[in-house]
Amino acid sequence: MSPAISPRVPRLPRAVALPLLATGLLLGGGCAALGLNHPASAPHPLPTLDRPAPGSTAPRRADGSTLSDEQAQAALITQTDLGAPWTATRGAATWRDGLLKSRTAAGECQRLLDALYSDELLGAPARVAVGLDDADTEAQLRFQIGARRPADVDAMLAWLRQMPVRCARFTATTELGLLEDVQVRDAPLPEVGDARQGLRVTCAAFDEGGQRYLLTMDVAAVRVGEDAFALTNGGLGDVPNEATQAAVQIGALRLADIRRQGRAEV
Repeated sequence: MSPAISPRVPRLPRAVALPLLATGLLLGGGCAALGLNHPASAPHPLPTLDRPAPGSTAPRRADGSTLSDEQAQAALITQTDLGAPWTATRGAATWRDGLLKSRTAAGECQRLLDALYSDELLGAPARVAVGLDDADTEAQLRFQIGARRPADVDAMLAWLRQMPVRCARFTATTELGLLEDVQVRDAPLPEVGDARQGLRVTCAAFDEGGQRYLLTMDVAAVRVGEDAFALTNGGLGDVPNEATQAAVQIGALRLADIRRQGRAEV
């Protein structure tokens, strides 16, 4: 059994703490313990109205999307959508290398860790993407429009759906040699789009003294017609789930609206 958490504020190992402190990404109150409550779904999920129009033209791209590059960019969420304290990102969070970049012998679970670290939740690099930072909680949200065919997206969603069973709990080792206890849970999402899957992933690193340091990530992937988006909302401690729910709803509705506009213009 893992050692109990000390009531005093834990300290990250020097090799991890220095880069985190350098960019202000270490929470002043320390990291939360394991045993997070299952995040609640949005109280009033909004439907995505996205049905093919009769006589619509064939897709213009090999991945099946009918969106131009400008339309794909317009489908991204912005800091205005989420409101304060979200701002344009200052760059990739240093905990990505300090805690998220890790190795495991647990089969498919390495594929999940790699997808989280590389931001390829849909199985390929993003077509367009945006990053937002929460200055209050030090969380970082990364939102991307995918560039994959619908059948490939559905295959990835089916794979993500299996992760809470196949990778419910496993151990990994960071590049700095810290042992991590990784847990993967199913997470409810608003009923938007045509197919979707949400996860909550926690990575608890242990130092030599037995202290825990928690990285929490909300994960969401949604297909809307022939297009899809994915997002992660991660940070140190217990990351609030509200921004994830809002980003999923806004992102799905915006993508559906941009798709309708695209069909109307052809």
